Amino acid sequence: MNKEFETYKNTLIGIMEKISKQGQVITSAAKEIAKSIANDGIIHVIGPGGHSNMAAEEVLWRAGGLAPINAILDPGTNLIHGAKRSNYIERTPGYAHKVLDAYRVGLKPGEIIIIVNAYGINSMCIDTVLEARNRKMVTIGITSQEFADKLPPDHPSRHPSGKNLYQEVDYFINCHLPYGDAVVEIEGCKQKTGPTATICNVFAINLLMIETVKQLVGLGVEPPLWMSANLPGGDEANRAKEEKYIPRIKHLG
Repeated sequence: MNKEFETYKNTLIGIMEKISKQGQVITSAAKEIAKSIANDGIIHVIGPGGHSNMAAEEVLWRAGGLAPINAILDPGTNLIHGAKRSNYIERTPGYAHKVLDAYRVGLKPGEIIIIVNAYGINSMCIDTVLEARNRKMVTIGITSQEFADKLPPDHPSRHPSGKNLYQEVDYFINCHLPYGDAVVEIEGCKQKTGPTATICNVFAINLLMIETVKQLVGLGVEPPLWMSANLPGGDEANRAKEEKYIPRIKHLG
């Protein structure tokens, strides 16, 4: 293995070890999610901005994943409609309010929303948590304190208030994104390569989902998990859950 591969691998292992040490807050957040699912609730997940959407996609209709996950996938910030366009929109104050309104089938008082954004500082991100609080929802944030604390307070990416996601949520899970995201230096190249944000986000949210399944079992509730549709019997195993949740989850049908 060359030294750049080794650097990338070891850096990611180190980040995942840090995330894994947050057992107390992950368990506390998972208990909230499990309690909601046990009461037939839907769990909302949003990645407000660019690549953060992939964390919401990761837990939607996923093999071994929980069925009652409502991924909020806004076309405005999805890269398929333009990467730079996504960047502009995630910096637009007030935009998040209308995105949440578009998912009005849920987002009610007492419901849970997981907000995943490794940077945790843009307008859509902060407006999402503030609006969720206004709606009296339970908020879980997956983001990086290290990045938010180091970014200059007057950076144009920031919400006008200067708030950080990790300080505004009810439960904060640190994804430990390194400042700058990319971590591998190549001799003769000024900019580092080897981005880490998506891996940080996805690893953290999957730990949360795993612990939620464990908590559901502890409550005596059979976890509503998807089976891979690519396995024999997968379609049959999933059919009842599809019929139950397609009317309640915007992007499932």
